[in-house]
Amino acid sequence: MLRSLDALARRRKVLRRACDGLSGPMINRDGLAAFFKAHGIAHATVDHPAVFRVGEGDDFKAAMPGAHTKNLFLKDAKGQIWLISARDCTQIDLKRLPAVIGSGRLSFGSGELLQSVLGVTPGAVTAFALVNDTDRQARFVLDATLWSADVVNFHPLDNTATTALDQASFRRFLTAVGVTPVIVDFAAMTTM
Repeated sequence: MLRSLDALARRRKVLRRACDGLSGPMINRDGLAAFFKAHGIAHATVDHPAVFRVGEGDDFKAAMPGAHTKNLFLKDAKGQIWLISARDCTQIDLKRLPAVIGSGRLSFGSGELLQSVLGVTPGAVTAFALVNDTDRQARFVLDATLWSADVVNFHPLDNTATTALDQASFRRFLTAVGVTPVIVDFAAMTTM
């Protein structure tokens, strides 16, 4: 297993060097598109005005099929970083969540930490940023409704577009970056 993780890290470094659109050591939107292509991940991206929070852009989101998302970048009292991706309408109780996912008390991570770990800025937090977390500093929590959605929509590392993936492509992405999500049913506050 350790050999396969080392091989994955080496492949990711080679891919980063081969991709156009690098922003420092982190992959940006163009690099993400190259990553998708290199891994055979089917996707469709729609450009739109910048959106910074859930509820903005509802007019153009209505024309885009699939589950739209909200994404939280958190740090717990133990120092562990968490990325939570949930359906945009999902209620997340941050006071009860630590008992469900095994974390310390949760608070929002700083913009500087977000940039250094995931390579994105506030307002552009996305599950796709896991491509930049090569040291696997963030634990990924995924809403059960997204895990079962036919199509999921996330920002492609910036908030001026939305990228749609079908479920098979989304799971292929997670496999390609070496991440196994913690699936949470936020309504029942249980893991699956």
